Amino acid sequence: MSVPLVKLPPLDLIRGFVAVGRRMSITLAADDLCVTQSAVSRQIAALEEALGVRLFNRGYRSISLTAEGERLLRVSDSAVQQMQEIVGALAAPQTRQPVTITASIGIAGLWLLPRIGELQRLLPDIDLRIATSEKVLDLRAEGIDLALRYAPERIAPEASSRAMHLYDEYVLPVAHPSLNVKKLDAATLARHVLLEFEGVRRPLLRWADHLGARGLDSAPLRGVLRFNQYDQVIQAATAGRGIALGRLALVQPLLADGRLAAIGNARAVGPTGYAYWLHQADDTPRDDVRAVIDWIVEQARQSQIA
Repeated sequence: MSVPLVKLPPLDLIRGFVAVGRRMSITLAADDLCVTQSAVSRQIAALEEALGVRLFNRGYRSISLTAEGERLLRVSDSAVQQMQEIVGALAAPQTRQPVTITASIGIAGLWLLPRIGELQRLLPDIDLRIATSEKVLDLRAEGIDLALRYAPERIAPEASSRAMHLYDEYVLPVAHPSLNVKKLDAATLARHVLLEFEGVRRPLLRWADHLGARGLDSAPLRGVLRFNQYDQVIQAATAGRGIALGRLALVQPLLADGRLAAIGNARAVGPTGYAYWLHQADDTPRDDVRAVIDWIVEQARQSQIA
């Protein structure tokens, strides 16, 4: 049975509850609402008192929803999201709203930026904003439309409704053409420095894994130059500093224009079990976001590697 309108809790209390429920953190919710943590805590306490039920279980540095809290969040989150969307539509800014894409530094620099000129030519009326981050962001909470992500090839079904597969990952040794590396063998490893990415370990993205798969794990090395960002690895390779493991989806433009060359006897190894995905924040994105989605998918189709 519904209650009279006058007995509904104040919107400020519901908004505070939804902010905490989305983030599962009073600190992050306070940041979202631009208020203090204590103000958010008071809102949650006032709402619980008004309803006569406990909405959150509070632990040491953690909170979780009670059964009543889960029921309220399912309804209130949807209602607040609809209000956010309609208020945004009614108060549309006079300037064009950019399509915001988040991606890692490597994907943004090696995949997206080389293609931006083509996007601007085909979609001149669309403004783009690129937000690089190595973290997996909450797209809706951060106001981001799209994300280019590197993740396991098979993602959980609940995460796949707004995710489109772009590429499986294949790995190929590459170097600047001036090094004239004809084949990857023990003699080559003794002459040329290896360029290593020290990110999270992934199959065949470390030279130890790659050389082991080729039976070269015991070959003496001239040296290894290590980087903590993948785009730095590729910049060093294009500068002729050594041999890199090229993630084929990312280095295709450099292979096509001759800034890098595949090692003569080396074939692409993969798929590695990881893939590149396009995630969208909304099931029904606005027209300009849909146009960018279609463009990204077409770019991936045109340069399909397997």
